[in-house]
Amino acid sequence: MRIVKLVFMLAVLAAVPAFAQAPPPMYSTPQLDQLVSRIALYPDPLVAQILASATYPDQIPDAARWADQHHYFTGQALAEAIQGDQLPWDPSVQALLPFPSVLEMMSSDMNWTTDLGNAFLAQQQDVMGAIQRERRKALDYGYLRSNGQIVVGGGPYTTIMPANPGYVVVPYYDPRVVFLAPRPGIYVGSAIRFGFGVPLGGFFRPWGWGYNRFDWGGHAVVINNARWGRTWENRGEYAHPYEGVRRYGPADRAQERHEVHERSERERGAEREGRRAPEEHRGGERGDDHGHDQGHDRGGDHDRQ
Repeated sequence: MRIVKLVFMLAVLAAVPAFAQAPPPMYSTPQLDQLVSRIALYPDPLVAQILASATYPDQIPDAARWADQHHYFTGQALAEAIQGDQLPWDPSVQALLPFPSVLEMMSSDMNWTTDLGNAFLAQQQDVMGAIQRERRKALDYGYLRSNGQIVVGGGPYTTIMPANPGYVVVPYYDPRVVFLAPRPGIYVGSAIRFGFGVPLGGFFRPWGWGYNRFDWGGHAVVINNARWGRTWENRGEYAHPYEGVRRYGPADRAQERHEVHERSERERGAEREGRRAPEEHRGGERGDDHGHDQGHDRGGDHDRQ
């Protein structure tokens, strides 16, 4: 009888997902500061979305590939393509599809992405604290300040919000520069480049855009107007609410119906460095804006119009 019970217990344990048994990772303060340094100066809504999507690291490479191949879509056309292709990734990952350069950054360094996601799952408040520490450094050293693309709030918490809620800029900066005191004679105003961004508008409301933010004082991340509740303990079953997005499994994915055009190396390089690059693949739909530029200044040329 004891043998039967033992066999039954072992079978039950074997049925439990392996990740549910693993202890949560713990990252030190210096490790957390290093982890968040490359995204700490991004606008709050984009940082929140990156943190959420990083908790699904296994989905990032495929999403990055899709975003690259469909980069010529924007606005309504892109939103319809995302829905029409019945993509099997979590909506938090799909929310980054308008940002191929961000997904490329994440997929090109999966160790970093996995660590960032694990830290957010296990130490959410500590991750938020690390972001604030890094922002305070850049603010105190004079690198971080409001411009035509972002509004920097320097109250008890340093916030970075898009100047236009419908246009989210992706800054370019070197963490080895902006979080250290500037050397004499260095012009700090050129250390962060705001020349690349993505217009979102209401088409991406189902994925939470316009309703993603930090509640810094409440130690919470809000995604799609609901507190993000995925943790290390519940990550196997937690599903964040996205009422306007239907969830599909891998078997549901629709056959590709669009032209596939990867970005050129010139396009990729420009976006990585926060610069504006002309769209080189105009054979597909362009949404309702037809690819024209809506404005420009030193703080941010509008790339993906």
